[in-house]
Parts: sequence; C-alpha cells; structure tokens
Amino acid sequence: MSQTYKLLVLPGDHVGPEVVAEALKVLDVVEASRPGLKFERDFDLAGGASIDKHGTPITEAVLAKAEASDAVLFGSIGGPEWAGAVPTPESGLLALRQRLDAFANIRPCAFYAPSLVKQSPIKEHLVKGTHFVVVRENCGGAYFGTKRAEEDVASDLWEYKTPEIERLAHVSAAVARLMGRPEDKTKAAKVWSADKYNVLANSRLWRNVTQRVLNAPEYADIELNHQLADSMAMLMVAQPTRFNGVIHTDNTFGDILSDIAGGITGTLGVLPSASISAVPGDKGRCNGIYEPVHGSAPDISGKGLVNPVAQILSVAMMLRYSFLLATEADAIEKAVSIVLEEKAAGGLEIRTADLGGKATTREVGEAVCAELKKLLAQ
Repeated sequence: MSQTYKLLVLPGDHVGPEVVAEALKVLDVVEASRPGLKFERDFDLAGGASIDKHGTPITEAVLAKAEASDAVLFGSIGGPEWAGAVPTPESGLLALRQRLDAFANIRPCAFYAPSLVKQSPIKEHLVKGTHFVVVRENCGGAYFGTKRAEEDVASDLWEYKTPEIERLAHVSAAVARLMGRPEDKTKAAKVWSADKYNVLANSRLWRNVTQRVLNAPEYADIELNHQLADSMAMLMVAQPTRFNGVIHTDNTFGDILSDIAGGITGTLGVLPSASISAVPGDKGRCNGIYEPVHGSAPDISGKGLVNPVAQILSVAMMLRYSFLLATEADAIEKAVSIVLEEKAAGGLEIRTADLGGKATTREVGEAVCAELKKLLAQ
C-alpha cells in the first residue's frame, strides 16, 4: 500500500537549518525502509530569513502552502540581527499557528536515555522515570483576550468557551491513548487536568467541561485527575513522576508548566514540540507544526555544535500525530536512546557539548540514522 504525505519544511534561522538537515536525514531512512511511503517535501522561508528576503516573517504564499500540507517541519527562528524588526521573526510562527488553527500544543518531558537523569538539576532519584506530556490550549485564554492598557490600570480578558475546552480534552484523551502506560501500552495514560478551580471562574468552566467530556462512556478507559496549577508547579519539581501521563491545561498555565518541565531535563537540546490542528486518530487530516523547544542559538551557528536531537524527535512526533506511523515514531525514539545512552549501560554515548560530549551535529544525526536503519529492518 502506497501513501504520500505533503511536508512543508521551514528551516528557520542560525542553527535551524543545521538541525533540520539532520532531521530530514532521519526521514530519508524511514522512507527508504518503507516501500510505498513517500514524504513529498517543499522548502520555504520563515522568521528572519523571510524578513531579509520578503520584508515579512512569513508570506501569504507560505501560509497557503502550510494549509495545503499534511504537516510543517519548523526550525528555530530569530536572532540579534532582527532585534528591532517589526513585526518580529517570532510573529511568523504565531501567524502560522493562527492560520492552521493549531490549537493544541504538545510538549513531552522525558529522559530519552536513562543516564540523562544526571543532566537534571533535580536529584536523580526524584526525576528517574519521569515521562509526561503537557497538552496546552494554544489559541485562547488571556493571551488572545481583549487587552486594556491605561496609565494606571491594565487587564487581559482570560476567557474560554466550552467548544475550546472540549476539543482540547479530545486531544488529551487521544494523546493518552497513543502514549499508553509504561507498564502496559495497551492502557491509556493517566490524564491530569490543571486549573485554578478554587479562584477563577474560567477554571471552573474548564474543570466542568473537561470532566463532562472525559467521563463520557467513549472515554471509559481514561483515568482523569484534577490538580490546582500552583500546587502542580511545586510538585512537578518535588515529585515529577507523580504526573506521568498527560497534563491537560489552558494557555497560561500550560506556558508555565511546560517551561518547568523543560527545567526538569536540564537541557532544551532534547525537547521536541508539536502544535496540532485536530484530534490525532480521528478521520480527516491532523495538520501540525513540529519544532524543537530550543532557540536559534546564534552563538554556535554554523559551527556544527548544536544538538539535533530535539528536531529529530520532532519528526517522531510528526509521524505519530499527523501521519499515525507509531511504529516508525517509536523506532526513532529508540534510536535516539541508543545513541545518547552511556556506554556502561549499553549505549553509544554519542553526545553534543550540551550533554557533556564532544560529537558534532552531523555525527549525532548520522549515528541516529545508522541505528534507525537497524531497528526498521527488524
């Protein structure tokens, strides 16, 4: 059976093209290992590179291409040379999210090789086994609400409507099913809903709608838990494994909690992310934007020092959520684990400087490709 997916590649600025190049090599391996599977790629500009050529961080033509694609692979954008640019390079990404209605932001927090717990600023015995995914509402709430700014008073309307919460709850349930539990992949992961039910009216709606959706018979396999967002922030540092599973939350709390999650791992170089526009697994397209959490790192741009793992893992997320190629996504993550794991534990321990190693960007990418070929041949 043949299948062709249309992929728009926006390499971005500074280290963006470097890590995207390695991620595409991984996609080449998947394509070569699966006869009939084709990733049709179109390349274009976004961010500072687009400002330099077109005077805007993203053009209407690129937005139209993104709409017509099955997914967008996005590299890091921005840099000091565009510090005074209006609009900013980053506004191109926001415009892309808005155009695709990419309402669900997905950010995993995991140690893709067990020995990487040593990189965490938190004690090893506390973070060992941490694996949760933050599913954040991406297009509503205070960030997009009506703004009031006067000399002595300012406010942001923190508003949610029932349909916005419902659709994110469906995504959180789908992610929980795709993720599974460590002890039994056939069982859906737990879902933790974070809010401020005790104080905020919008949080009361959030909890009530989430509970109604995820307690429906169609989600009988989903275990739903509620947690106040402030206490979750504290416990996420003190007992991160407590929240293994899916954290379902709004735009503001999701921004805070996903950044805390980034701190748990001790490096942004291994953290991917996705922003998707539909429920994965449902009938129809689930377009999405797949990108690393880290920035464009202009200080190491062009030196072959940047860690490509976050961008490579973004490809794994793309295969899992937009293309429903779970086997291939799992294989990429396993290949990354073998490459990064310390030799004493049977890994190759090929790491870039951010993880204490000396490998180049290309060396890490090529090592992942070599391991992936073996895994997909099995």
